[in-house]
Amino acid sequence: MKYQNILKSKFESYAPVSAASWQLIENIIEERSVKKGELLLQNGEIAKEIYFVAKGALRAFITDQAGNIYNKNIFLEGDFAGSTASLIQQIPSYFAIEALEESILININYKKYRELIFKNDDLKNFYIAYLERNWVIEKEKREISLVMENATERYLDLLSKHPDISERIALLHIASHLGITPTQLSRIRKTLEKDL
Repeated sequence: MKYQNILKSKFESYAPVSAASWQLIENIIEERSVKKGELLLQNGEIAKEIYFVAKGALRAFITDQAGNIYNKNIFLEGDFAGSTASLIQQIPSYFAIEALEESILININYKKYRELIFKNDDLKNFYIAYLERNWVIEKEKREISLVMENATERYLDLLSKHPDISERIALLHIASHLGITPTQLSRIRKTLEKDL
């Protein structure tokens, strides 16, 4: 598989993984190409896989009863995507996951992955480090940012991590991810262009 070294580096950025454990991971992963607009997980479906974005972009979105769509998150290269609550509790997902552009994913079978975690300390260490960083530290930073930073600061922060995001992803998705309207994002972009 062409992209599994990227996945391996991602694992090792959290905790060292032995060669033996990595071989076990290789047995439960599958590389997959998806087209723009393809749904990987439907609202109400029970999630079975974690998706690692090797190339491309995904979004997790919620559709309310009135049909309004809200982006919960955008996932880009190097991100893990999935419905964590659905995976852990084996309950229907509250949101859907869609490819925003042609993407290459590495699917990880969650049930088999859980089994490996309980048998291999290095994989358990990775899992704990990942959860701490992404579900505690990063989640808290995002929540604080939504309250403390203005929308311009949030947009600039996103651009610093992904400079080409506005060429790749529709502005309405970026706006929803930032918690603002597309009109507000257009104003921010115009103001920033004037300042350059």
